[in-house]
Amino acid sequence: MTNGTETNASLAVLIDADNASPAIIEGLLAEVAKLGVASVKRIYGDWTKPNLGSWKNELLQHSIQPIQQFGYTTGKNATDSAMIIDAMDLLYAGHFSGFCIVSSDSDFTRLASRIRESGRRVYGFGERKTPRPFVSACDRFIYTDVFMAPKDDPEQEVIKPVTAKQLKGDTALVNLIRSGIEAESDEAGWAQLGPVGSYINKTANDFDPRNYGFSKLSQLIVAIGLFEIDRRDSMVLVRDARKKS
Repeated sequence: MTNGTETNASLAVLIDADNASPAIIEGLLAEVAKLGVASVKRIYGDWTKPNLGSWKNELLQHSIQPIQQFGYTTGKNATDSAMIIDAMDLLYAGHFSGFCIVSSDSDFTRLASRIRESGRRVYGFGERKTPRPFVSACDRFIYTDVFMAPKDDPEQEVIKPVTAKQLKGDTALVNLIRSGIEAESDEAGWAQLGPVGSYINKTANDFDPRNYGFSKLSQLIVAIGLFEIDRRDSMVLVRDARKKS
């Protein structure tokens, strides 16, 4: 979940072409723009192979630099190695506050951990099949299916909203939101939505209301039906309905 622009920090965006679809690129770069400035945009793969041909127009349109890496040996991913080496070179250059790693491959788990150890933020982007260790190694992880708008109707919701019954039955989700409210609430049980969202993101780095078909956290909370929402001036307050007197 994002709430406006987080920072104007310089970011390095590194894309694993073998593990990403060109259909996500517009949504991906829009998301990166909320996090900072994409000072470097590179994509890695063996561009002599026809399966990467669909990337060509996107690279030209969005000024993404393709990095050629031949697959020298069957069964060995030379692309991953090239991407990791480049990431470390960029890290040591000291010009970037954060890295965006676009891949669903667990091979980047240690890279993400190493970058974070250096005090830089790591934003991961990948499919839902992404192994948990890589997801956990990032400061935040965003599932790229939230960028995949239906081709026949670009204005349609990317993911169909989950029903209220399903949301209420998602114990982990309900408890996560309740924990956020409790951590940030006043004596009456009310908490500002912004701090609640920040708490949730720190607790569950892959949380995103879009995963449930809602563009905003407030919409998701209302849909669950177990919480109260109160809008006061420019503030949005939320409370566990069980606290209602």
